[in-house]
Amino acid sequence: MYESYYLRAAHPEDPLAVWIRYTVQKPKGQDAKASLWFTLFDGSADKPFAEKLTVERDQLSEPADDWIRIGESSFGQDRIEGSSGEASWSLRVSDAAQPLHHLSPSWLYRAPLPKTKPESPVPFARLSGEVTVGGRKYELENWPGMLGHNWGAEHAWTWVWLSGAGFREDPEAWIDVVMGRVRVAGRVTPWVANGAVSIGGERHRLGGMLRRGVVADPEPGRARFVLPGEAGVKAEVKTKAPREITAAWNYGSPDGHIHDVLNCSMAELEVGFTDGNGTVWTLTTDHRGTYELGLPERQSWLEVEPYPDLW
Repeated sequence: MYESYYLRAAHPEDPLAVWIRYTVQKPKGQDAKASLWFTLFDGSADKPFAEKLTVERDQLSEPADDWIRIGESSFGQDRIEGSSGEASWSLRVSDAAQPLHHLSPSWLYRAPLPKTKPESPVPFARLSGEVTVGGRKYELENWPGMLGHNWGAEHAWTWVWLSGAGFREDPEAWIDVVMGRVRVAGRVTPWVANGAVSIGGERHRLGGMLRRGVVADPEPGRARFVLPGEAGVKAEVKTKAPREITAAWNYGSPDGHIHDVLNCSMAELEVGFTDGNGTVWTLTTDHRGTYELGLPERQSWLEVEPYPDLW
């Protein structure tokens, strides 16, 4: 199995963002190992700054007041602290929204499929504190962001994670959606989307395991989606993530398969939302979106960070 806790946060005005991930891998019959992943996205730099640190089982713990601790680095609902290579962070969480359980109905969390179980304990929050990279300190003051969590026995064959907050039209609005295609009996399923959008103070569920009409057109650097939801709602989403603000990683699976994963947590995002009454809302941001694309094959669009993720 694998498990990960992660956060993303973006500057309210400037092209700056951070993505941090705490992961555990437990091969069958072997000891677990854990990793700390860090990426700083800075619009004034040539490329994102990335670090990854992997440690053995004896540095992994689950303290009573945090969700996970790796060495001296901890991740909890109210505070995230840690370090990886030349990066360190100390962040506080405020204005946390109620949890989002992506899978619906809830019994899917106990079912064999899907093999990845996503949730967002905090789909929207404000993060404050500091991040230090190579001696340079970045002060965070109420940056809009989120805290996520997923676990399972296998990554989807290909997937997309969309997240956004701090929109120009509604600073309290947010969207958080995961989409995937899985292999079943040698075939790859159509796209399935699960998530929600919150706009005007009201949360609307998008997608669902049996929801038809999902349109997904993702590729490196850009994507377009149509996401139907409950009670006749619909979200049409466009995103752009240029190479110079995207990081590429290897994600390993228990079966030995390696995915190339493109993550831009400083993406441009446009959401056109239609509610059940036919009212249309528009949400836009130049850099406070996340677009992550997990690919089943090697890609040549962007050089992968030099950190293997072998089981």
